[in-house]
Amino acid sequence: MNHDHLETFMTVADQKSFSEAARILYLSQPTITSHIKALESTVKAPLFVRTKKYVELTPAAKTLYPYVKNILDMQVRAQNEIDQLMRELHGKLIVASSLTIGESILPSLLFDFKTKHPQVELYTEIINSQQIVELIKNNELEFGLIEAELDEPLLDMEPFMSDELLLVTRKDYFSSDKNIISIDDFRSIPLVLREKGSGTRTVIHQYLAHNGISPHDLNVVLELGSTESVKAAVEAGLGVSILSKHAIRKELDLCLFETYPINSIELSRHFYIVYKKNKTLSLISEKFSHLIYENSEYFSVTEDPV
Repeated sequence: MNHDHLETFMTVADQKSFSEAARILYLSQPTITSHIKALESTVKAPLFVRTKKYVELTPAAKTLYPYVKNILDMQVRAQNEIDQLMRELHGKLIVASSLTIGESILPSLLFDFKTKHPQVELYTEIINSQQIVELIKNNELEFGLIEAELDEPLLDMEPFMSDELLLVTRKDYFSSDKNIISIDDFRSIPLVLREKGSGTRTVIHQYLAHNGISPHDLNVVLELGSTESVKAAVEAGLGVSILSKHAIRKELDLCLFETYPINSIELSRHFYIVYKKNKTLSLISEKFSHLIYENSEYFSVTEDPV
């Protein structure tokens, strides 16, 4: 059985769509159709029935699916063992991470990895946690680094370091006698937050829900798509925000920002490596994951700005 035909079959089966499979595999739709027809000829059975909205798996396809999944996984394992025999690791490392991780933690991890494996090409994408999850579910990405644990039964999410979220203001935003934010104050003060779907925003909503606070109770004056733009808005005095302590280290060192506890609410979280369950990672991705765990204690200790 041809590898490309099997990969196409898996993608169509997972997506229930020829057009979506073409997008994910960067192939034309006629090529997708040709691959499926060739595989149907090999197994001597129809594999999909097209409807107006999606495609359905035939009984033959449902029987074939677990075998194809195992074949593709075994190919990755075989390549990993061969790569282990080589003196130098070659290939591509593709890392997608959410913004806080991508801006504050990922650069030094990539530097360490490149130092150890100079022949590996590095590719990164900084997007929000929900987008990363969708890419992994669609087999467009092996793994990602996200800021919030999400309810995704198809994925494994393993914590690799802890983080604390802090209420952040510019210098002298509050009067000098202010040292804690009450729940009532928190409901009313102008908030500048990351966009919905970001890991930071998800964690904030989770903690607020535990304390009986609805997101609709908040006075959100501005939503922005990056941590840097949120920090700029806070520095300009447009409002306060809740940000990772890792993301504001420089501003605290320069005395540009002040942080305040919120009465009865402690905003702590973990960062997570996320990947598909029961799927073998390539050797490059596996070695980068090990590097992350090796460095997690370093980040937790040395990047503490408070």
